[in-house]
Amino acid sequence: MVPTNTKAPKGRKQPLNGFAMPQSFSSLHCHIIFSTKHRQPQITAELQPRLFEYIGGILRNNSSALIAAGGIPDHVHLLVSLGRTLSIADAVRLIKTNSSGWIHSELQIADFQWQSGYGAFAVSHSNIDQVRWYLANQERHHRAVTFQDEFREFLRRHDLEWDERFVWD
Repeated sequence: MVPTNTKAPKGRKQPLNGFAMPQSFSSLHCHIIFSTKHRQPQITAELQPRLFEYIGGILRNNSSALIAAGGIPDHVHLLVSLGRTLSIADAVRLIKTNSSGWIHSELQIADFQWQSGYGAFAVSHSNIDQVRWYLANQERHHRAVTFQDEFREFLRRHDLEWDERFVWD
């Protein structure tokens, strides 16, 4: 039975059919890492800012946001705020599919491909500034650490098991 004479709380309009419409909220921040196919160094210094801008647009069009990005010629790091309705798998699929298509058509880099896998790691709201700093300093970081060693460390820190045969395509 639907109440028909329910009064709305002070300061609110009368709810539809006597019920207030619930709101949904999310604060989901994710550090996403993936490389170019076979870690080919194809993300040039000229391409990188345009690529990150394009990825930001993909996310905005899907009710999400690119908070920060970084990387070197063979891989990217993205700090993403996911919208309420976008799964991480869908976000990565949209980013990879649309950005590689854009690179092929707009930039005429016919042999560009992303690796098929990715890493996605939860980021607490209180750690966003730390992750931003980490992403901004990728070039310096990778003077001492390879992509593979960096990725293995992320997997270890997050207690994830992996099989080396399937990680590095």
